[in-house]
Amino acid sequence: MTIFIIVIGLIIDRFTKIWAMNSLSKISEITIIKDFFSLLYIQNKGAAFGIFQDKTIFLTIASIIVMIFIVYYIIKNKPKNKLVKISLSLIISGALGNLIDRIKYRYVVDFISIHYKEIYYFPIFNFADVMVVVGTLLLVLYLLKEEKHGN
Repeated sequence: MTIFIIVIGLIIDRFTKIWAMNSLSKISEITIIKDFFSLLYIQNKGAAFGIFQDKTIFLTIASIIVMIFIVYYIIKNKPKNKLVKISLSLIISGALGNLIDRIKYRYVVDFISIHYKEIYYFPIFNFADVMVVVGTLLLVLYLLKEEKHGN
């Protein structure tokens, strides 16, 4: 199950980023829901929310270390809980998707824009970011549930 989630996540991430590079880079923006959701191609040379701009080498090394740690944990502990397997697989898949961009392009392709009119813009992101965030949230939920049952 772990490998399947990682591969499917990577395929979706690569497909959407290649589509964004080929389609969105030629136009300014595609509005999906007016004043809320649009697709807009950018080249992110930093990490989430624009932090660590132009720190590609640092971000590449950090991503590799995190993935090695997670893979080591999976191999050593062989987690039985499906939620743990899914969450770690999503995190690996997302981290790997953005790592591929950093190595191949020296930036990460972002294109999903959530905003409220012209008042607030959430930082533009991609499918890999979604996988990392969802995987992390699922892991936190699991840990909170385990802590509650452990007490």
